[in-house]
Amino acid sequence: MLQPIFEEASNIAREEFPDVTQVVFARVDCDQHSDIAQRYRISKYPTLKLFRNGMMMKREYRGQRSVTAIADFIRQQKVDPIKEIHSLEEVNTADRDRRNIIGYFDQKDSENYHTFEKVANILRDDCVFLAAFGDVSQTERFSGDNVIYKPMGETVPDMVYLGSLTNFDLTYAWAQDKCVPLVREITFENGEELTEEGIPFLILFHVKEDTESLEKFQHEVARQLISEKGSINFLHADCEKFRHPLLHIQKTPADLQPLYFLSPLRQFVLDLHSGKLHREFHHGPDPTDSTPGQIGEVASNPPESSFQKLAPSETRYTLLRDRDEL
Repeated sequence: MLQPIFEEASNIAREEFPDVTQVVFARVDCDQHSDIAQRYRISKYPTLKLFRNGMMMKREYRGQRSVTAIADFIRQQKVDPIKEIHSLEEVNTADRDRRNIIGYFDQKDSENYHTFEKVANILRDDCVFLAAFGDVSQTERFSGDNVIYKPMGETVPDMVYLGSLTNFDLTYAWAQDKCVPLVREITFENGEELTEEGIPFLILFHVKEDTESLEKFQHEVARQLISEKGSINFLHADCEKFRHPLLHIQKTPADLQPLYFLSPLRQFVLDLHSGKLHREFHHGPDPTDSTPGQIGEVASNPPESSFQKLAPSETRYTLLRDRDEL
């Protein structure tokens, strides 16, 4: 059903963006190319994924499955994510409720700026990107082209990128670290998107007004679990919105208390990786009476094997003349 819609949308994109390097529509038969489907965690059909500079974007297309909607989505993706500033005064009016990355360049047609463009296109949904050129940016280019990060909040100091702007991987890694917070909020709108990242969730359920617990959780995750970034999704959730999921773990918003002590957080994650959490959830606490340093033997009482009882039925029909032939 989607195939003719997809093809018609691609024809519109070709007319509006005739340069074949600008927009490419492609399709994959996941039955024939299961390795590709597995690599990109395709679990439902049809799935529309967006790639930029060879990288798959985390946010797949979830809009209406119509020619108009898909064509509009492509147009939106082709809008330049970088706003050019013509006066440094514009920097002072930047929205501090969002994360801002500002580049100061000598020329627009430069390798440094092209790297900045690539990064901005990939992270366009996570940060606001601004750029100044030539005389406007001169006072901020005391040692060459310069990129700074302005975090959320009026009192938080700026951070300067110290790496090479010609190195895309290094620049992207730095910008992603700044644009994508370590602890993100999970909502019903982004839940499926986060799930498709394919890594476990560590979720703080909290009352929306309890910002102190959230700050403590963010601080302890950064202090104890920064090495786990990329292997665990650190999330927080409004317990009122997630009242129903809480019921599955026999909790209600009234059961949630402010956080005071988070020292065992790292051990909790280590127990997740070792399988201890899963094991104790299904089989109860591990035995603790073993000698330190030794693994105690756990009593086992498996059900009686039925394998030895397997035999041809006395009443089944068979083409064999002699039942012993089995």
